[in-house]
Formats: sequence, C-alpha cells, structure tokens
Amino acid sequence: MKRFKTPKAYLVFMLIMGVVISSSIVYGSSDSHNRKTKPPVSSTPNALGSAAQFAVFGGGAGITNQGIYTIINGNIGTTAASTLVTGFHDKGATYTETTLNIGKVNGTVYTATAPAGSVPNVIASAAALDAQKAFDSLSPAARPGGIDVSSLGGGAGQLGNRTLAPGVYTSAPGTYAIQGGDLTLDGRGDPNAIWIFQMATTLTVGGPGAAFPQSVHLVNGAQAKNVFWQVGSAATINAAGGGTMAGTIIASSGVTFSTAGNVAAVTLNGRALALHASVTMVNTHINVPAP
Repeated sequence: MKRFKTPKAYLVFMLIMGVVISSSIVYGSSDSHNRKTKPPVSSTPNALGSAAQFAVFGGGAGITNQGIYTIINGNIGTTAASTLVTGFHDKGATYTETTLNIGKVNGTVYTATAPAGSVPNVIASAAALDAQKAFDSLSPAARPGGIDVSSLGGGAGQLGNRTLAPGVYTSAPGTYAIQGGDLTLDGRGDPNAIWIFQMATTLTVGGPGAAFPQSVHLVNGAQAKNVFWQVGSAATINAAGGGTMAGTIIASSGVTFSTAGNVAAVTLNGRALALHASVTMVNTHINVPAP
C-alpha cells in the first residue's frame, strides 16, 4: 500500500489559517471602525436569584407611579410598608391610587405585609439580598478589566451613537450617558451574548438637556435579559418621556422614569432594581424579559 505525504507548505498554510480564524472569533470590534477590544463575556452572570422575578424593586424606600398609562408586566416589590407603594394595583389589592395616578401590575405587589396571606416580608427580603449580591457580582471588583468606551473613540462615558459588541464596559469619568443618539448592542448572531456596563455614579438616558428621548436597540440576536447596568448611584431614564431602554438596571440609589406631566410612555424591556432608594415612574411600561 502506498503512503501519500502531505506537502509541508500545505501544512504550514493550514496552521496559519487556523490561527487567523481563531483570532477573528475570539477578538472583535466594539464600534463601527473595527477597533480591536478585549474578548466578550463568555458566560451569563447568573446573579439575580430571586430578584429575577421582579420588574421593579424599590429597596426599603418604596415605588411611586404618576399618570394613568403605567403598565408593569411582572412583579413589583419593596421591603417597606405597603403605604410606600403608591399609584398601583394588582389583581388582589390597590395601593393609594387616585384618578390621575393608576398603574396596572400584571403580577403581584410584594411589600413588608403584602400580599395578603403571605408570610410577612419573606419574599421581598430575599429579593433585596439577591439584588445586592447581583450588584456586587457585576462590579469592577468582581469583574475587573472592563473596556473604557473612550478607547473606542468618542466622548468618555458617552454611549449615544455607538454600536457595541458584547463585553464588560467601564466608564473613566464614572458616569454613563446615552445622549445625542441611540445605543445599539450587536449580538453578532449569539443569543447568549452579554453586556455589562459598570459606572461609579450615575446613568442618564435622554438628552442632551431634558428633551430628546433616546433608546437602546438590540440587533443580531442581542437579548434584554443579557444586558446589565451596574449603577453606583442613581439612574434617570428619559426625563422627557418616550424612548425604549433595555436591560436590568441595578442602582445603589434610585431609578427615575420620565417626569410629572409627560404623557409619552417610557418603555423598559428589563428590570429596575434599586437597593437603597425608591423607584419613581410616570407613564412607564416595564416588561420583564423571558428567562
């Protein structure tokens, strides 16, 4: 039987091509100019625990709604008394609604005493602990080496008019803003692609100024359940109303949607979890992502 020898030049060529292809899979660009960045996150930060069932959580400070167009598709909760939930109703109870402040909860309101018949504060307290754990697990201390968006061009801390690949992103000035244009998150065909945005202080969506709502667009397989905003202080989402935000916002302080008097609804496909302050909203639609 004859033995056929593979030419050495062919073997060398295939080896080189293998290295090039592997490099193109592991390393990708984070903007439209194909600048090379760090590898994307490789695994889901499975950190939300029992907090995952909540569309809105107001820590120990409660949740407030103004306007008659608020709809929450999921549970809301706080470790505070039921009196600190205002402007809402679920299928079992009403929480300080008026003719001008009506928020529909297509889920359950959990507080220190609600819902009726439950063991007081067990579910809400567990969610509060898990939300804090999630916040810590998404922090620079737990996930160091985030990409500074200013290294990709454009303003430091500015996410408007960017298209970003999956990855962990950090802000040199400590703040993030989506202003002057929308943010696009490109999943590159991977439904498990993850984005984590770490900021020492505030997140501001909308503007510049009080007007001009901005949005987050998910393309090429990107999913809201895989987007996380780790906010060191407070988040303000489209103060002028309107716009669509995506992802789970976990803020050390509070989360605010729109401002009083705005009729155009702000939409969040994700969650708003505040650890130490309230969540306030005006005509807001929140949809908990599918698992």
